[in-house]
Amino acid sequence: MHCIRKVTDDIYWVGGNDKRLELFENIHPLPDGVSYNSYVMLDEKTVLFDTADWDIGRLFLSNVEAALDGRALDVLVVNHLEPDHASTLNEIVRRWPDVQIYCTVMAERMMKQYCYETTDNVHAVGEGDKLEIGSRTLTFYTAPMVHWPEVMVTFDDKSGALFSADAFGTFGSLDGALFADEVDLDGGWMAEARRYYGNICGKYGPQVQMLLGKLKSLGDSVKFICPLHGPVWRKNFDVIEEKYDKWSKYEPEVNGVVIVYGSMYGNTEGAAQLLASELVQQGVTDVRMFDVSKTNVSYLISEVFKYSHIALLSVTYNMGLFPPMRAFVEDMQALNISNRKVMIVENGTWAPQASGIMTGILDEMQNMEYVTEKLTIMSSPDEDDSGAIVKAADTLAQSVKEQ
Repeated sequence: MHCIRKVTDDIYWVGGNDKRLELFENIHPLPDGVSYNSYVMLDEKTVLFDTADWDIGRLFLSNVEAALDGRALDVLVVNHLEPDHASTLNEIVRRWPDVQIYCTVMAERMMKQYCYETTDNVHAVGEGDKLEIGSRTLTFYTAPMVHWPEVMVTFDDKSGALFSADAFGTFGSLDGALFADEVDLDGGWMAEARRYYGNICGKYGPQVQMLLGKLKSLGDSVKFICPLHGPVWRKNFDVIEEKYDKWSKYEPEVNGVVIVYGSMYGNTEGAAQLLASELVQQGVTDVRMFDVSKTNVSYLISEVFKYSHIALLSVTYNMGLFPPMRAFVEDMQALNISNRKVMIVENGTWAPQASGIMTGILDEMQNMEYVTEKLTIMSSPDEDDSGAIVKAADTLAQSVKEQ
């Protein structure tokens, strides 16, 4: 059995969808699965752009053979060597031992580290190198740290297809769709694109900006953006490009507040609920609230990439920061979250420590502005605590309105 779709008359999507995988990179939840995209191009030479994960290996290999329709595979372009896109590389080489492999110098070294059987047919390419395969020319552009150091992207001058590696990718199974205009972007796909970007590429904003510059230099010659996960873009490129521009500059998309709280017995949660209620009454209706113990950090990172303001409320635990909150704040730091306005509330029965630890981490991040004084609750919020939260909510709301 095979399942392929045309991108153009001579370019075929030969990937597949994995709806059984629960965690991407064994970290990020996949409630709707994920696609592994690969593409076959037919010209005087045949070209395969990247391979696929072994989870869909049997279907992928059947798809490649179906697209080739009896022809040999001449060229394999490895834009990204991460195993979810390269673990079937050995099988491709075994089936077509004369295939010529094109990749970056670092990818060639990594192939040896992963024990891929590449024979002597590997050709290292660099920025602007070209490969003629018949009626078209492929041009290679390096894209290091988007999101591994060996990454490159490939542009086809005939079709206008940019094979963009992990850039512009998305979590989620395609489920019969292929193009971005075939899915409901506002109904969840854009949220998954943000979650994918924030957690996979989010640390490397400057490198993403460099890639966006290369994409801009190609101008209107780009007709398709073909990522390794998620839908192919064939129109309205500005939609995804504008998102990537904001995300990679760490600029919020929305003026609103994401509230993340860590609570043991409901007291800190109560403070978070009061804060949210006061914000809404002050006219800030775009408020999102999350229990850090229940919400996977992958989703929390997506939310802070979206919103302009962050409220962190946490208990003290073992004379330190509540472990799930520590994991979240440290992940924000690791992914270079910046340019946000922050409110902090700590709770503790005898020796509150949460605020100092959170501010210690946030102070090492870029352009994180505290819009209120830190608040300390001793166990259950009393009337004074509630009044302080109401006052802080007013200040926070005003900051959101002025953003």
